[in-house]
Amino acid sequence: MSMILSASVVRVRDGLPLSASTDYEQSTGMQECRKYFKMLAKKLSQLPDRCTLKTGQYNINFISSLGVSYMMLCTENYPSVLAFCFLDELQKEFITTYNMMKTNTAIRPYCFIEFDNFIQRTKQRYNNTRSLSTKMNLADMQTEIKLRPPYQISVSELGSANGFAHISVGEYKGTGKISAAPHQRLEPVTLPGIVSFVLSLLCGALNLIRGFHAIESLLQNEGEDFSYVIAFFLGTAACLYQCYLFVYYTGWRNAKSFLTFGLICLCNMYLYELRNLWQLFFHVTVGAFSTLQIRLRQPQGKSPDYNV
Repeated sequence: MSMILSASVVRVRDGLPLSASTDYEQSTGMQECRKYFKMLAKKLSQLPDRCTLKTGQYNINFISSLGVSYMMLCTENYPSVLAFCFLDELQKEFITTYNMMKTNTAIRPYCFIEFDNFIQRTKQRYNNTRSLSTKMNLADMQTEIKLRPPYQISVSELGSANGFAHISVGEYKGTGKISAAPHQRLEPVTLPGIVSFVLSLLCGALNLIRGFHAIESLLQNEGEDFSYVIAFFLGTAACLYQCYLFVYYTGWRNAKSFLTFGLICLCNMYLYELRNLWQLFFHVTVGAFSTLQIRLRQPQGKSPDYNV
């Protein structure tokens, strides 16, 4: 009998489970699939927005959008078009019910467990095709899947030592390739992110102004230390680079943001004699706040093209 067995909602950037159906069966095959669920959840940020993993008797399908992934487990003979229509319906309801700020700042696993009520109702409808709403446009979904089929993940790839590192990198259009990292889009900007961006620009401007004043003082007084000029301009460069990291995706982005914050701290330590404690506190706090916002604004999955 073809049917949907379970579903879950997972945050893409770290695999944190946000909600899930609570009626898992305890068979050996189901327990094995739960392991695959956990392994996939850790790799979501590296995968295309629509994928399928075939594990023998069961299939795992998922879609990702706006930093959240919607995963489901079904029997191997369950129609793919119905599976992705089911996931599409979960996605629309979740986006409507919860704002992105809540999903980005969630800390506890299954903090949206009440969404299970909708998962259960929707699962029952899709397991009884006679009760499905006529408004579902299965023909459009079927055409979409034919034009851009889900990436097929093999069990051997999932269990390899290097994860998915050996999958070819390129523009993903349903041909089994993953989007190149430098072109990944980041999650939408939040209000705290905008504040951190503006404050970083302000600190950069303050450092730049003080740097020019230090040059002017150096020209007037030969005894002035040129290293202060370097410290001010390094601080400017660090603040501007934090703005760049917040706006654009690059490799090792989080590590670069921490190193940049370290440079800001070192510059302010060196400028201790030229700044009071409040000025030092302001610059270091803004640097820490910007680093946090860079860490929180992660790459998002490509938004699905079907009725979203």
